Amino acid sequence: MTPQPRSYLFVPGDRPERIAKALASGADAVIVDLEDAVAPASKLAARDAVAGVLDVTQPLVLRINGADTGFFGDDARLAAHPAVAAVMLPKASAAEAVAMLRAACGAKPVLALIESAAGVENAAALARTEGVARLVFGSIDLQLDLDIADDDLALLAFRSQLVLASRVANLPAPVDGVTTALDDAARIDAEARRARSLGFGAKLCIHPRQVPIVNAAFSPSEAELTWARRVVDAASAAGGAAVAVDGRMVDAPVLARARRLLAARRS
Repeated sequence: MTPQPRSYLFVPGDRPERIAKALASGADAVIVDLEDAVAPASKLAARDAVAGVLDVTQPLVLRINGADTGFFGDDARLAAHPAVAAVMLPKASAAEAVAMLRAACGAKPVLALIESAAGVENAAALARTEGVARLVFGSIDLQLDLDIADDDLALLAFRSQLVLASRVANLPAPVDGVTTALDDAARIDAEARRARSLGFGAKLCIHPRQVPIVNAAFSPSEAELTWARRVVDAASAAGGAAVAVDGRMVDAPVLARARRLLAARRS
């Protein structure tokens, strides 16, 4: 099974010359953005520019404009291009918009960007909607919609709702929002590790410098892998009998977590 992306790196749709650098950054997925990163007056030119550089040997995610905009239809049709591996739907809040998108783009997987009160309210239904492959947390837009602060406590409940909705719908762990600090490695690391501790499986990135930090945060550390190997080895040697590692009983959930960590290793 192909591992789910840990990092998604945005590239502005009106700067297609940056796609090659993004693909070389180590990001697990690259998102070409036709929405927030492009001024309204430049959107048509950006769509044409992206259409001219799409390459089936380098699959990308395409963030289109929302279903309530005049750009949606043509953006969705561009998403049918074979080089588009998945489509990010902004302001996702209703199954109908997902169905409209998939009808136009050839039933591509949809990353549902939850960034409004309505989106959070309907997150569970969106997670169960046919074609939705992953939920994504649009933290900055949600802060604006709810007029709340950018801090752990204010956004905690909404992050947890996305994690729960994803698990109940049997989707991969959701994707956390961006860190706006470009040069603060400690903050990027802390926010990525916080997201992982809450049950997220990936994070959006807005600069290539963020990518290796995010990838590391969403990957098992050497200490975690060492612990996992010891747990699996001890359980195997015990042949089903009770066993302890580091003074703690290894029961079925502990063994399952150890195996999950080992399965998450990447070369």
